[in-house]
Amino acid sequence: LWAVANTLTIFAVRDVGLSIAFPLWNSNSLLGIIWGIVFFKELRGADSRRRFGVIGGALLMFAGATVLAIASASQVPSRDAARGVVAALSAGVLWGTMYIPYRKAYLTGMSPLSFVTFFTVGELGMMSTLALTYSGGASALWSQLAGAKHVLFWLLAGGFIWVIGDLFQQYAVKYAGITRGIPLSNTNQLWGLLWGILVFGELRSASGSVLAQVIGGSMVMAVGAGVIALSSVDRREHLRWQEAAEREGSRYGVRAEYTQARIAGEAGAIGATRRRSALDWVVVGLATAIIIAFALVARAPQINIHLGWALALIVATIAMLSTAASALWRATRFN
Repeated sequence: LWAVANTLTIFAVRDVGLSIAFPLWNSNSLLGIIWGIVFFKELRGADSRRRFGVIGGALLMFAGATVLAIASASQVPSRDAARGVVAALSAGVLWGTMYIPYRKAYLTGMSPLSFVTFFTVGELGMMSTLALTYSGGASALWSQLAGAKHVLFWLLAGGFIWVIGDLFQQYAVKYAGITRGIPLSNTNQLWGLLWGILVFGELRSASGSVLAQVIGGSMVMAVGAGVIALSSVDRREHLRWQEAAEREGSRYGVRAEYTQARIAGEAGAIGATRRRSALDWVVVGLATAIIIAFALVARAPQINIHLGWALALIVATIAMLSTAASALWRATRFN
């Protein structure tokens, strides 16, 4: 699901641009909220204020997406705009649905680190299939990769950054649930907007009204996500989560005490004293060597960017990453 959705986002960015496509596919949180309520008893037992926060936030996000769709139609030819909007929204549907196995895994005690490892296997398999299909076969794909060897490092760097961000999203799903964690992580739409406008100069020729629609729509969606995220889980709702965890644990044969310990962020009886094996370090070393090898032949891409804004956003990102990692380590030890 992730691989197909990610491919659709490429078409969406090509047709309507990063500033518009980014918030549209983040409508996946709307579907994620539905799955969280239906399958995992999220919001069950929550008071009216929290329910209103989640539902009201979802409506705000829908309104923001509508404004952005209208703005996209005025910026590119109608055929391209429609295709880009459909691609972005379809990606949102697929990403929203993939949160079902996410939540199942974490309710039964699986670590986000383990989940992402297995997730990557399916991701690489499907992406390889899509690449072979769209490129016309193995020979054509290899030829394209060889011709683009000077920029492959930047693709690897982007994937490296994505994995770090995805890990934090996994922890959000595990400890805050789909209905809160996904909308909060989807505030990345603001970063997409900032990078698109400030660094890459998108919308430079747009009219004032279009700029107002894009910025306003993104802000409305971000506010909606914030309202949902701030509707924290109370004790009664958490008890319903535990019921869902017991159901999933019974279904897959996982011990109840282990499941409860993992939900609470504790290591539990399994894996508490495990150490890294030689194979682990071989994998890390091999991956590092591959990245270094591509870095040695890399060339800076010939695109116009505003370096000052890029550096400012990078510094802000690192600061937020460090703060979040420190807080997560203190609370859960990355369990």
